[in-house]
Amino acid sequence: MKIKTNGIEINCVIEGEGPWVTMSHSLACNLSMWDPQMEMLKKSYKVLRFDTRGHGASSAPGGTYTLDQMADDLHGLFAELGIKRTHWVGLSMGGMIGETYALKYPGVFQSMVLADTTSRRPPNAEQMWGDRVRMAREKGMDALVEGTLGRWFTDPYRKANAAVMERIGNDIRNTPVNGFAGCCEAIAKIDVLDRLKEIDCPALVIVGEHDHGTPPEMARQIQANLRGSELLIIPSAAHLSNVEQPEIFNKALTEFLGKHSR
Repeated sequence: MKIKTNGIEINCVIEGEGPWVTMSHSLACNLSMWDPQMEMLKKSYKVLRFDTRGHGASSAPGGTYTLDQMADDLHGLFAELGIKRTHWVGLSMGGMIGETYALKYPGVFQSMVLADTTSRRPPNAEQMWGDRVRMAREKGMDALVEGTLGRWFTDPYRKANAAVMERIGNDIRNTPVNGFAGCCEAIAKIDVLDRLKEIDCPALVIVGEHDHGTPPEMARQIQANLRGSELLIIPSAAHLSNVEQPEIFNKALTEFLGKHSR
């Protein structure tokens, strides 16, 4: 279904019954990124998945986006759906939106899972994301597919899972250029590492051991700044650890949510 809020339409899907769990996907993906988690989660939880501004079937306005703006998108979505408390599961950009939201609207998240994400932009962020935006605008999203898949998955997994590569590749290819560009500008500016101590809810930080974009060292920094949080480094996984190693990811997720849903 589509919900109008904050000047755009947000596409979302709700499945299952139980405590709310909200899931937020990576850049250049959509809500289907969480398919490997859904059979497990919807047995015990009411799961909200949504397409971030500029992605999937949500609106993709032109211009620069900000993480504050995407947090406001989420806040409006929660208001329309009557969600006052929810667990949060965010990967990559989804983790950044979650960090921003938790700081801007404290008390809504019952717990947070931050997977393969960052809280402080690297020194070369502006150039790196700027180069990718230029390539998308000049050559289309198809030009980004191979390089992105190479960063998101380990080589052995890519070679053994052609169907998954085709599916995720199509998600990248079909991401609106305006949405990709707007979100790149937003995440290139993230700088909340020193403020994570203000967040007061249980947190689990997950990262693939071969994630070079948001590496284990950044996950350790996030975990060190989130009071009482846990850290899991998933072996034989790169950036989309929920897709590459779903069994390990799902076990950690269910155990963590179970502990904090009582």
